[in-house]
Amino acid sequence: MRLFLSSYRFGAHYDRLAALVGTPGRVAVIPNACDAWPAAWAGAVTSDSVPLRKLGYTPETLDLRDYLGRATELERALAEYPLVWVRGGNTFVLRAQFARSGADLVLRKLLADDALVYAGYSAGACIMGPDLHGLDELDDPAEVAPSCGVEPRWDGMGLVDRPIVPHIDSATDPDGYGNRLAARYRAEGTAHWALTDDDVVVIDGDKTEVLR
Repeated sequence: MRLFLSSYRFGAHYDRLAALVGTPGRVAVIPNACDAWPAAWAGAVTSDSVPLRKLGYTPETLDLRDYLGRATELERALAEYPLVWVRGGNTFVLRAQFARSGADLVLRKLLADDALVYAGYSAGACIMGPDLHGLDELDDPAEVAPSCGVEPRWDGMGLVDRPIVPHIDSATDPDGYGNRLAARYRAEGTAHWALTDDDVVVIDGDKTEVLR
């Protein structure tokens, strides 16, 4: 299993993503964490596709809404990509769309088979944790029902053993929600990874590194 989980895009460690992926090629850009914000959706895709293209990748948008109830077709589509790029937005919306499309099951299988690299930032990283409790301090679960037609889920993918708290001391979080959640976890004795926008968690097989 190869995971590159960050607070914001490549953080300060693009070299480690490059090492995981190898030669740049096609990348599936999954922007469904932004599904509650239709006016911002296209711009979100562009903002991630441009830096990927500059680094030699060929980004292609993969909208999970095109695969609702079609997990077999989704697995076939994702298996064509050496890299999946899951951008930030609302973690609860992203979790709902993973479940509705079967991406949660498909990605677990493909990652277990080491068929691709999963790179996710902000919501795309947070969803990998064991559960989403506490992240409602950063993202609004109430956005799920109107955008996805289902109730929010509170289980994460469970591919890492602790929650990820993004945007520590970040200008993207001027109200300090991430700092407060990390402080709460510390007070409760809850193991977690608190990431600044430079930090990255890299999992390569049985090796886990937190890069600061």
